[in-house]
Amino acid sequence: MITKQKRNPCKPTEVAIAKTHKQLVRGFFIVINDKGLHTRPSTELVKCATSFKAQVSLIYQDLVVNAKSLLGILTLAAARGSRIEIEAIGEDAQEAVETLIELARNKFYIHY
Repeated sequence: MITKQKRNPCKPTEVAIAKTHKQLVRGFFIVINDKGLHTRPSTELVKCATSFKAQVSLIYQDLVVNAKSLLGILTLAAARGSRIEIEAIGEDAQEAVETLIELARNKFYIHY
């Protein structure tokens, strides 16, 4: 015999707790590439961001874009010296933010 238990909406289940327990991490980098955040460095940023499970956003001025979207990053039109905020949510958020900052410090591994 199978009995149904009433679910108490005020008491979260273990599954709900596991899904809502996400880490929010913030950081920033300064664009040091001579030509700013154009297509080539943006592509490297997207490749890097998509390797993480975390949801990663970039914030510049009043714009918030998905770091896994090339078109989104290009809409930032970030020139040299721009300060780009990074916000990541998820289990590997810390690693995602640190890796993106390191990528920017290395000029997105682009040598002109």
